[in-house]
Amino acid sequence: MLTLTDIAGNPERLSRRLETRDGPVVVLRPLVHADTERLAGFLGALSPGTRRFSTFDGYGLATAGELCAAIARYDKLRLVLEDVPAGRIVGLLEFGLDMTPADTARYRDAGIRLTGATDCRFGITLADDHQDRGVGTLVLPFVAEVARLLGRTRIILWGGVRADNLRAVRYYEKNGFRRVGPFTEADGSSSLDMTLDLSPPPEPAGPPARHHRPVSHDPAGDARP
Repeated sequence: MLTLTDIAGNPERLSRRLETRDGPVVVLRPLVHADTERLAGFLGALSPGTRRFSTFDGYGLATAGELCAAIARYDKLRLVLEDVPAGRIVGLLEFGLDMTPADTARYRDAGIRLTGATDCRFGITLADDHQDRGVGTLVLPFVAEVARLLGRTRIILWGGVRADNLRAVRYYEKNGFRRVGPFTEADGSSSLDMTLDLSPPPEPAGPPARHHRPVSHDPAGDARP
């Protein structure tokens, strides 16, 4: 099982090159300390609409510095999507390995027991010009792979998903998430909790079946090929 320290020491372990449907090659990789300025550029360029659905403590250099300084120090793993030709960050994927009291209480009320040993929280934010291009669906198999490598068997949405964000709800449902139930945000709006159970990855196919000659029997009753 991978640890956050393992990943920080060898980011290439979780780096992947992805070819988007109608855009440039992007690299999905762990956030590193040298990303501070580019991460600030990514956060600062998010539109008000995107910020409503993906909230951060801030959208400038200070917040980007805090996120980079937190690498391997707490319970968070953050990955970035980098547009290679442009050299800019176009996506941020976040994993939380501890459960919050609010999440634990809501899920308990729905009959689900969360545990930091096997569950993780997940959220994704894409740059405005990379939304509706299939990027989210492209990275979901890798998200599941990362969760498994961290020893997790279930993913819950980080803070849920806004109920009126129909595009995001459809995205999660299309990729195997199921609804747990609604809850009310501090501002009175409605959100949905959703989970993804991680079934074991399929085993590789074995070698083709061999054809054997019929078995003949000797007088002593021993079978020989």
